[in-house]
Amino acid sequence: MSAPSTTFPNVQKIRDVVRNELATLLLSFKGKKDLVLESDLMKPLDRIAGASLLKQHGVDKIFKLDPSQKSIQGCDQRIYLVRPRMRTMKVIADHISGEKNYGTSRKYKIIMVPRKLHVCEMILEHEGVFGDVTLDELPLDLIPLDRDILSLELSEFFKTFYLENDHLWLHTVSKSLIGLQALIGMIPNVYCIGRGSKMVYELMNSILGEKLAGTDYSRNEIGNLILIDRDVDYVTPLCSQLTYEGLLDEAFGINSGYVEFGSDVTGKEQPVKLMLSSEDEIFEEVRNRHFSNVFSFLSNKAKSLQTDFDKRHTLKSVGDMKNYVANELKNLKNQKAVLAHHIGACEVILGKKTRGDFQEILQAEHAMLEGSGLKENISYIEELINKQHNITQTLRLLCLLSMTQDGITSKEFKSLKTQFLHSYGYEHMLTCHNLKRLGILTDQEAQAMPLTAGVQAAMGKRGSYRSLCKRLALIPKTDEINLKSPTDMSYVFSGAYTPISCKLVEQVLSKEGFTGMEEILKNLPGGTFSDVKIKQKGKGSSTNATSPSQRVVLVYFLGGCTYSEITALRFLGRLKGYRFLVATTAMINGNTWLNSLVEK
Repeated sequence: MSAPSTTFPNVQKIRDVVRNELATLLLSFKGKKDLVLESDLMKPLDRIAGASLLKQHGVDKIFKLDPSQKSIQGCDQRIYLVRPRMRTMKVIADHISGEKNYGTSRKYKIIMVPRKLHVCEMILEHEGVFGDVTLDELPLDLIPLDRDILSLELSEFFKTFYLENDHLWLHTVSKSLIGLQALIGMIPNVYCIGRGSKMVYELMNSILGEKLAGTDYSRNEIGNLILIDRDVDYVTPLCSQLTYEGLLDEAFGINSGYVEFGSDVTGKEQPVKLMLSSEDEIFEEVRNRHFSNVFSFLSNKAKSLQTDFDKRHTLKSVGDMKNYVANELKNLKNQKAVLAHHIGACEVILGKKTRGDFQEILQAEHAMLEGSGLKENISYIEELINKQHNITQTLRLLCLLSMTQDGITSKEFKSLKTQFLHSYGYEHMLTCHNLKRLGILTDQEAQAMPLTAGVQAAMGKRGSYRSLCKRLALIPKTDEINLKSPTDMSYVFSGAYTPISCKLVEQVLSKEGFTGMEEILKNLPGGTFSDVKIKQKGKGSSTNATSPSQRVVLVYFLGGCTYSEITALRFLGRLKGYRFLVATTAMINGNTWLNSLVEK
């Protein structure tokens, strides 16, 4: 399996553009100023501009926006860096009104990320502070989390678009693609899978308008763009992740590419924040491995590092020692510290994995994916409900049962729902309603009932998992998948299942479109669309498509993407000679995704 010769487009150029824009906005207030940040922008901003850049541009103090705080002490100039949310505008308006009442004189600027919204201006006007502030926007859209991962870090996209049918953030997705193509060239071949994907592509073309005429598609760094809606594949995020990177996310939570380890990993009181990227050599080696193959590698790495440390005892001259201290010692110490954190994380994950319930949950998941042991799976879910096991984990299994059975029989559905509400509280009637509207937790009879056009459009056509399973060969035929040297994408789930989204990407690339996929597409909601400007050489096109960029593919997930899917795409890239760049509205796992739909 040879890695493709093409290189990744330099996505760090995006960061440079945003850094320059932020610097310009900060300098618009001359002299000292305070910066008030919304909590969910802290880590994304950290990936773009560190504290040193803020200090260089006159930022004196940095505050976290706290809705319970009525005023903030600081200098006479203040900048708010926030998402364009109505409740946030109300908090800022309260700050300004309170300070005006106390006779405090201060200049205010609100920078909205990624864009200004008219509704925010209306709130400020209604609160009587619109004349006291200047408004700006920072187009902080796609954030490079690694050389092959870009994220909008917009966790609310899924609920806003798929549940509330609000198209607000589609503009941000379209603008992010326009901004990316301004840096790397126009992408000639576009494939859309799902309703939102097609809308994004149409909006992007509408914004570009006349600029599209006469576009040179031969000068680009990415040859193919595949836009894919999350509602095409709800099964994958519900499955327990089993690769090292996926398990880190499930066990500790990866936030904007950072993971925080507590005392259970480090043995120290102070938590340690670690940036996970390809720059960390040890992490790069283990991130895509199945967890069963991680500990042995880390153990061997520890032995080889110790050997490198022991080399200092064999140095004969002062010059050799000086060279060792100057060039090797610092790097070895850094690697040793990082290795200790990864070994500690592995021990914590291993502790969770060896607990009985993890293995039982995994067994139940795999049986559901195969379509076997229905009675046993229902009994097991009932047992978890009656034990009041972790609500999110129980809900994941309940939803996976529904998705893999194309709905639960009406009798079982009523029984499971009643038990769930008795155990976890009747406020979750809204949670069940949300999941039903999305087609994630449904009963078969309700699915069969004719719906009005409006409800049908809101719910979308739910795909048949069993049919997709057969047509896309999601379950490998062989029982034994080599997890150490895998030959199939399904290794990311221990050989039990291949992500639907990744299988669709593989099919689209091999067929250069949707021709021949008609039977598969019948089982997908939202429809498909393609716009191909450059075909592969030898497929009846006069265009010479031997350009290396034709082997570079941007896969853009609307509604979130899991680390397991990224790992599967990396594997597919090595297998078929592609370079995959993954963009997403947010990085998700089953817990964070379902929690966004649980009514608090």
